[in-house]
Amino acid sequence: MASFTLSIAGDSAVNLEFARSISPETSSLVRSAAQALADDPIPGVVELVPTFCSLMVCYNPLVIGYDDLAARLSGTLRAIPAAPSGMKRVVSIPVCYGGEFGPDLPAVCQHAGMSASEVIAAHSAPDYLIDMLGFLPGFAYLGGLDPRLHTPRLSTPRTSIPAGSVGIGGAQTGVYPLASPGGWQLIGRTPVRPYDPAREQPILYAAGDYLRFVPITDDQYHAISARVQAGDYRCRIDLEDR
Repeated sequence: MASFTLSIAGDSAVNLEFARSISPETSSLVRSAAQALADDPIPGVVELVPTFCSLMVCYNPLVIGYDDLAARLSGTLRAIPAAPSGMKRVVSIPVCYGGEFGPDLPAVCQHAGMSASEVIAAHSAPDYLIDMLGFLPGFAYLGGLDPRLHTPRLSTPRTSIPAGSVGIGGAQTGVYPLASPGGWQLIGRTPVRPYDPAREQPILYAAGDYLRFVPITDDQYHAISARVQAGDYRCRIDLEDR
């Protein structure tokens, strides 16, 4: 049985904490727990909210009490796997780095003591595990950023960041799916739409998937953008061994 601590979160929610530090193993446990509870629903549970290291379980106390819920949770989660297995789903995201699309790339280069080509190579090298989604629809919190690229956030956040912007904030990197304020260092932009409410699947990816950033040129950016506008562009998705 995967170990977790259970704590009360108000009068209609409990929090299951699986670890105190972020890791692929912890992320897998949280997702496995959420999937197990979705597959074998407990009457009275109304929402599951997965995060980096914990899973919040919201429930209707008029349907199920705390003691019964705690017992059912322990029973349901007794057999969840403790480590990821099988294939991983990798979503490739084209990114045009620098220039008008990445105005903070020089600042990241200076902070890291690396050239632009070195920063781009380091940023696009890993497959980034999506630990969770939040902040905005389709905003993926990614694990695995090269420590050399860890860069402080802007001292004064921007009031508006274009949709598709790829940024670095501290030890994290990610893609802004919608135009919004933000304080991350912008190093590039993708022409694809991570979130599109008009799509059958509005969000391109899910927690547990991996993102792979693929460098493209300005010309490729505009060509892909035109295809996105026309509705005939699809991101590459691969299933690979873990």
